[in-house]
Amino acid sequence: MVRVEYPPLLILADEAAYKAHFVAKYCRVPVETFDGIQVWFRSDKFDHDFFESSQRNGVKDRFSIVRAQRMNWIEATLQDSQAVLKQGWIKREKRYDAMRRVAIVRGNYIVVIALHLRDFQKANFVTAYLADTPRTLSQIQSAPLWPRR
Repeated sequence: MVRVEYPPLLILADEAAYKAHFVAKYCRVPVETFDGIQVWFRSDKFDHDFFESSQRNGVKDRFSIVRAQRMNWIEATLQDSQAVLKQGWIKREKRYDAMRRVAIVRGNYIVVIALHLRDFQKANFVTAYLADTPRTLSQIQSAPLWPRR
């Protein structure tokens, strides 16, 4: 079992500095999970991954310093064999999906990846965030366990 140390919060000057760090750290080579899955990151998803909805209406209109400061936790979470692994929820289809893996660490930090259909040893990074309400955390925790391969 691999237990990882979580880095301190990342404090950078501004949104542009966080984006540059994200691209340099994650978008050049994949991050390998504790169980050998290669996770790929796309720089054009920065706005989705590090912005949030100020009105909680699904429109990501505000840079999230809370998400950005925990950017380096993404790699730590992916490499943490003690993470609780759940199946992801496909909102538009209203169902769980074993091809989406949700890792829960540190009580309420969430990292979501989507496995490739043809190669289960590859995945794309979907998002990472703090589950900041009891309802959100409860919904995630009640999901079926992710089937370890």
